[in-house]
Amino acid sequence: MEQVPHGITLPTVLRFVDVATDALSAAREEIDALNVYPVPDGDTGTNMFLTFSAARNAVREVADDGGGLLEGLAAFRRAALLGARGNSGVILSQMLGAVAQRIERASPDDDVATVVAEAMAASTRASYDAVATPVEGTILTVARAASERAMSLVHEPEGRVRAADVIVVAAAAAREALELTPTQLSVLADAGVVDAGGRGLCVVLDAAERVLTGRHPIDEGRQRAPRVPVRLPAAEHDLIEGGPGYEVMFLLDAEEAAVAVLREELAGLGDSLVVVGNEDLWNVHVHVDDVGAAIEAGIRAGRPHRIRVTHFAEQIAQQLAQQAEGRRRDAGRSGRRVVAVAMGPGLRDLFTEAGAVAVEAEVGRRPSTGEILAAIEASGAAEVVVMPNDPDSVRVAEIAARTAEESGEVRVVVIPTQAQVQGLAAVAVHEPGRTLEQDVLEMTATARHARHGAVTVAAKQAFTSAGPCEPGDALGVIDGDFAVIGTDLCEVAGDVVHRLLGAGGELVTLVTGRDEGSADLAAQCAAAVAESHPLAEVVVHEGGQDRYPLLVCVE
Repeated sequence: MEQVPHGITLPTVLRFVDVATDALSAAREEIDALNVYPVPDGDTGTNMFLTFSAARNAVREVADDGGGLLEGLAAFRRAALLGARGNSGVILSQMLGAVAQRIERASPDDDVATVVAEAMAASTRASYDAVATPVEGTILTVARAASERAMSLVHEPEGRVRAADVIVVAAAAAREALELTPTQLSVLADAGVVDAGGRGLCVVLDAAERVLTGRHPIDEGRQRAPRVPVRLPAAEHDLIEGGPGYEVMFLLDAEEAAVAVLREELAGLGDSLVVVGNEDLWNVHVHVDDVGAAIEAGIRAGRPHRIRVTHFAEQIAQQLAQQAEGRRRDAGRSGRRVVAVAMGPGLRDLFTEAGAVAVEAEVGRRPSTGEILAAIEASGAAEVVVMPNDPDSVRVAEIAARTAEESGEVRVVVIPTQAQVQGLAAVAVHEPGRTLEQDVLEMTATARHARHGAVTVAAKQAFTSAGPCEPGDALGVIDGDFAVIGTDLCEVAGDVVHRLLGAGGELVTLVTGRDEGSADLAAQCAAAVAESHPLAEVVVHEGGQDRYPLLVCVE
């Protein structure tokens, strides 16, 4: 039995993460528009949403697999760290991790209200510790106001306090502090806005209040942050005069002592430095002019990976182009959607959960042009990205795309994905906040770098690239070509995975089929990967596809 306070349950956590993710999604554009500090790059809302969404997906996956609260919280904080985007996302990840850790340490006899208040206080300390140079009038100030009000309530000598009471007063204090942020930062006052990161934190606390009380703060007449649009600077100019031109982010495998040295080096290279993490895994964020020096500092400290570099001027140019495109859109269609061909019920659910419109198909029954065209039209989006996820469906998707564009109301781009797992990898990096061109570029690059394979059983005698096969032989497919023939399906599957990992990889995705024994096959492959490549992460999904007991992807 898990040792947690009565009243803190996994269903409550799941309800909170769902409501908070939806709330951040709805407020994303508003928060982006408020973003003028530390640089006016208009992505704070998007980064906070993506960070929280990654954490939500992780705890949801644990719950779907039958895991408990403690396992879910551990997955939640790790996913927040790994999925953190931008300055605001990295700070938010540290706050979420601190809250989860405080709940994990709680005992059944602890008072729930006190645990919640102390978790908020821990998150505030973590947020200040994460930032090299804390600045008031930001998310830090809003977090401190909320946690101080929460701790004050649980320390009152009289009356029994509930967890809901703690959240209500904390959320109110956060909103009050948010309204005062322009008095603490002149850049906010000049733009006539409140702090974007602080606004995002208020959205999360409002979601917690809604879950615990059933009331939505706005329904009681409380005022939300003003929705004041921020004028983006011209793309050819610096975001801040004399400020750094690049944002550099990476995950770092390193010991804490090396990270302390890294902080000093990066502080001398730029600003907006945030380094968070523990257990030898860190998320590093900094604004610099010398990208190479920042990455070299990471190499001296340990092993940097998942390196992301954003050129602020290019980012602003993309946002300006996106705004211009938005003005040209037909009033009846808006936003961007992904249309993905799914070859099984489980794959359909995976694409749908990722926000895509799934076109159902089966091995041997590919989708028609009409089916893909209907999905594009039903999406209601002004921009649509189509992923056929099958070499024989690429041409059909391209015809459907051209037909849809003839109306002049929608732009459609086809990414010629050759396998279902390529589509899964691509949709995972889909970001509606980017321009269509940049989004397609990122998704295409991810799909191309996703090495894919599968295993199946020969239905008839044939001659393959790996030699002749007989009915019943186990066949291994690598990048669309038969490469392995054997008599044991498990051995062939292991050979496919081993070959795909031969060029390295950090993430192995296994998708089970409809056949009986697919789950056991995936479990054996996962165990083999854990033994031979202990640094690689393995994820298993139920795909439900016919004929192929296992699909494999290595990234």
